[in-house]
Amino acid sequence: MYDEATVGARLRELRRWRGMSMQTLADLAGLSQGHLSKLENGKVALDRRSHIAGLAAALRVSEVDLVGGPHLTPDPVQSAPHGHIPALRATLQANALMLPTTDWARPLADLTAAVLDELEPLRRACDYTAIGERLPDVLDELHVHTADPHDEQAQRIALRALVEACVCATFTAKNLGYPDLAYAAAARAAEAAHRLDEPVQVGKAAFLKVQTMPKTSQERTRLMAGHAADALEPYAGRPGALETLGMLTLSASLAAATLRDKAGAEHWLAEAARLAKRVPDEPMTNWQSFSTTNVGVWRVTIEVEQGAAGAAVLELTKGIDEAKLGRSSRKASFFADVGCGLARDRRTQREALHWFGRAEKVAPQRIRNSPTVREAVAVMLAQAKSVAVGRDLRRMAARMGIPH
Repeated sequence: MYDEATVGARLRELRRWRGMSMQTLADLAGLSQGHLSKLENGKVALDRRSHIAGLAAALRVSEVDLVGGPHLTPDPVQSAPHGHIPALRATLQANALMLPTTDWARPLADLTAAVLDELEPLRRACDYTAIGERLPDVLDELHVHTADPHDEQAQRIALRALVEACVCATFTAKNLGYPDLAYAAAARAAEAAHRLDEPVQVGKAAFLKVQTMPKTSQERTRLMAGHAADALEPYAGRPGALETLGMLTLSASLAAATLRDKAGAEHWLAEAARLAKRVPDEPMTNWQSFSTTNVGVWRVTIEVEQGAAGAAVLELTKGIDEAKLGRSSRKASFFADVGCGLARDRRTQREALHWFGRAEKVAPQRIRNSPTVREAVAVMLAQAKSVAVGRDLRRMAARMGIPH
């Protein structure tokens, strides 16, 4: 009844388009035929990076072809942020690092404040509509200052601000479902960082590039994250280096988990935990929230990627001080990951819906645009037997534009 709402329906269509039998695709993707059948029929969610990567590679399609691009609905909370994507795309495509396409800019101090005091809090709050209203102009104007050769010190300040603005652009585009635009923002950050020739900025840009790699390239992602971490390690004493190094190690751990390398995932996670002990446990102020608390949150993500489900996922949440996460993007991701793990077990699907609701309350624009959450809700809806559970699910499905 709800097959059209799940990724499984698209998966079946792509398999048939390629002329593959179910057994052939299952063998190529490293899955059992029974599990593939459940995926195609919407009985289990396609919510693990490793499964998405394996199936996309076997079908020779991109992950966007498989899981779908932005899913727009009449809901303004979900759809409004997408109205600003054309302007963001235009500014990234039109400007070059030393060749701006506008000749006017606010004073550099005002732009730096706009990045750190306006855009960064909005990014943490996942307010993509407000970001979209401000970010394109900030990027345009920062390019004016980075191209000005008359004051080298000011130019360097502008380049650092551009890297941070591209952090905001990368995650806004990525979380709204525009991977090509996210990569363009990460590439611009890399240009600015390499012009600065500052190890911490180069590390930040590498982290962004790692975050925009397709799921089908996780071996490259792991190597990139590892190489970037190794390059930054000698400069760990510089301001911001430990946080950047920590985020690279966490990225390497998740990539290893996606590759089904449990030992590698645990190695990098342990390294991240070691680094986190050297910084204050203050996720709301550290770069990208890196901290001991954030390492615990990433452990949940990594364990869910490796197949954790049901009550075992709840056990992983113990000891994580949610208050330290504030109303942040990281908190919303944490709640959503817990929800996805709980949704895999019918015995904990009521709790899954509760965690999804918490994630939505923290960051409605992000969660209503999350393909992973949408897939989990669609599959739960297809499975629902209880009238009470069905009613709650239908409310969430309606907000996410899922046929119900």
